[in-house]
Amino acid sequence: MTELVLIRHGQASFGAADYDVLSPLGHEQSRALGRALKAQGLRPDSLWIGAQRRHRETLEGIAEGLGIDATSPSIHPGLNEFDFTGLLEARFRDRDRPAGLHDDRATHFRMLRDTVLAWQRDEIADPPESWDAFATRVRAARDAILSAGSEKGAIALAVSSGGAIGRMVAEAMEAPAAQMIHLQLQIRNCAVTRFRSGRTRTYLTGFNETPHILQETGHLLTYS
Repeated sequence: MTELVLIRHGQASFGAADYDVLSPLGHEQSRALGRALKAQGLRPDSLWIGAQRRHRETLEGIAEGLGIDATSPSIHPGLNEFDFTGLLEARFRDRDRPAGLHDDRATHFRMLRDTVLAWQRDEIADPPESWDAFATRVRAARDAILSAGSEKGAIALAVSSGGAIGRMVAEAMEAPAAQMIHLQLQIRNCAVTRFRSGRTRTYLTGFNETPHILQETGHLLTYS
């Protein structure tokens, strides 16, 4: 059985011109998680990321904390986040948009939740990616990572985003599609979710773990 240690990226730059960059706190979270995983004795056999900058920056910080080389991770586009900005724009293309849609956290995430549910029901015209395409590529990433482990007990460490992780969890639990966004909004920055491959299915063995957050490092707890 191969274990997939799937990590959400560190805090990115919400409200900035380029969201796809870790904040200073995001870099700190990544290094702290690496140190915590090292203390647990984790030694990954393979490293994976999506094609987004925040994934690579997070892996670099984790690798620094773990004391491993992360210069050549495998890249799988199925680990990329869905285009939430494009999805919101598509939904509000021909209607008035709420004030603070992209810069007020409460408004943004409330609208994101409702928009994802509409996306899943195919109620958004011309989205940047269909729901089925998103779900298919996330499943392809999971299967590619779990099947790449050639030795029994291999450990793959991958960095992804909340939507892709939420989708993997929902599918492993055989939960309705709508549960994806509810799971996604719970996932902390640099949280660890774990899967194991079985003969006929993939098992969820851990969700939203934050071994890098202790009483003295509580400032590292963020969700966006």
